[in-house]
Amino acid sequence: MKILIFNWRDIKNPLAGGAEILTYQIAKGWAQKGHSVVLFSSFFKGAKNEEVINNVKIIRAGNSFSVYWQAYRHYKKFFKGQFDIVVDEINTVPFFTPFYVCEPVICYINQLAKEVWFYESHLPLSLLGYLAEPLILRIYRNKPAITISESTKEDLLKLGFRENKVFIIPMGIDFAPLERISQKEETPTLIYVGRIKKSKRIDHVIRAFKLVKERIADCKLWIVGNGNARYKNNLKRLIARYNLEGVTFYEKVTDEKKLGLMKRAHAIIVASVREGWGLIVTEANAVGTPAICYNIPGLRDSTIDNVTGLLCKENNPFNLAKVILNFLENKDLRDSLSKTALDKSRNFSWDRTNKESWQVLEQILNNENTK
Repeated sequence: MKILIFNWRDIKNPLAGGAEILTYQIAKGWAQKGHSVVLFSSFFKGAKNEEVINNVKIIRAGNSFSVYWQAYRHYKKFFKGQFDIVVDEINTVPFFTPFYVCEPVICYINQLAKEVWFYESHLPLSLLGYLAEPLILRIYRNKPAITISESTKEDLLKLGFRENKVFIIPMGIDFAPLERISQKEETPTLIYVGRIKKSKRIDHVIRAFKLVKERIADCKLWIVGNGNARYKNNLKRLIARYNLEGVTFYEKVTDEKKLGLMKRAHAIIVASVREGWGLIVTEANAVGTPAICYNIPGLRDSTIDNVTGLLCKENNPFNLAKVILNFLENKDLRDSLSKTALDKSRNFSWDRTNKESWQVLEQILNNENTK
């Protein structure tokens, strides 16, 4: 089978996230089955125009904005009629393949942007994007769709997607979960891991940490990741204004270093506006670290409340601090959540993802062929 994937970024892009990791893993799995897989994405500084990674051919053209036009041009000139199926991956902006692709089209979407528009864009673009997103996605409502959580599936169904055409595939992780929970830091330690950007609401984590420090003076907070320089400077000014001690930034760390820090922390804190799943939660669980999260789409899927972690009843720094304090001051709760988080993480692997994604692809093709 010949499969064409349109995605705005590929796994080597410096800005690649969870969606790109999943795309790469399933593409690699399909290629390992002997299928021909081509991934078309944007060019970035230092990239090759074409290369093959684990039997997946990657073709790059355009930037994050013009890649959509370049996808259309390349399809018309090189791809049309050459594939059995086309995967249109939507990361805020779709490739509008239903208007020009003659092969069967699958829509793949990790999450809707929704409120994220107001955090990552300025008016009037943010309002325009927020209002346009549901209208644009309705173009795909009769197409089969793949997503990674019940939350996103519910969002798609509200937009008119068909129940029997929306399929969920599980996320995986790149490493084997620990055999047992290892030694944590001697002092209570919280960690944030991910992109430094407004929609991740790291300022909420810092404000909550300030309240926690008022009762647990020796508590520490590690912030791991890189991203928006202006937002990071705002975070540092907030820390200085609060005169907070015990906050450490880790930038551009290796995967080994990231996992080492997560393993030693008592809890990972995630206060995003919304997520597709929250891969970092599953990774933290796999090193015996439970998550304390806002109750938002994606995180309520990756975190089982009072089983593998804790979800806030209200998504604000005050309530987040309250939940963190309850966790840190209750050793039995900490031990129970850490153990169950580690146990449950064993259900996630890329082998499972590949197997189930292929089953979904076969089912979609069978449905298309029987029309």
